[in-house]
Amino acid sequence: MSLNLEEKKAVVAEVIAQLASAQTIVVAEYRGMEVKDMTKLRAKAREAGVFLRVLKNTLVRRAVAETPFAGLSDHLVGPLAYGISSDPVAAAKVLHEFAKGNEKFVIKAGAMANFVMSSKDVANLATMPSRDELLSRLMGTMQAPIATFVRTLNEVPTKFVRGLAAVRDQKQAA
Repeated sequence: MSLNLEEKKAVVAEVIAQLASAQTIVVAEYRGMEVKDMTKLRAKAREAGVFLRVLKNTLVRRAVAETPFAGLSDHLVGPLAYGISSDPVAAAKVLHEFAKGNEKFVIKAGAMANFVMSSKDVANLATMPSRDELLSRLMGTMQAPIATFVRTLNEVPTKFVRGLAAVRDQKQAA
């Protein structure tokens, strides 16, 4: 199914718009995959906020030509699916998890601004915790001293009240 010039321009413009806010691009070969598997992948990508498309490599080369992702152009060979996300880890996580369960889906490369990643680098990126996980860990670490301090301050009146209750119980028993 060939695209006319206007449709090609629209696709390039759409990819450029996605790249404007993108932190990462992950490229994977999908040769021999069934449609139902790609549908599942698209649903997972949509849930994670990842732009996932199968595009012509020449159109993507034009879109990334003058962006920080231009180094990825050398890796755009064969039937490829492109995962683009504004979260640095989301695209890598979605595509890496899917590739673990489907041997026909092979991650070829990835890119962050001015840095091209190999498939091993993408796998390492996918195993990193997400931004939300890191923020929750940071908040837990920041809250721990405060929570301990509050418990310590609360312990003084609690011990005093327990002492008074023990004296009261002792006098009532006598």
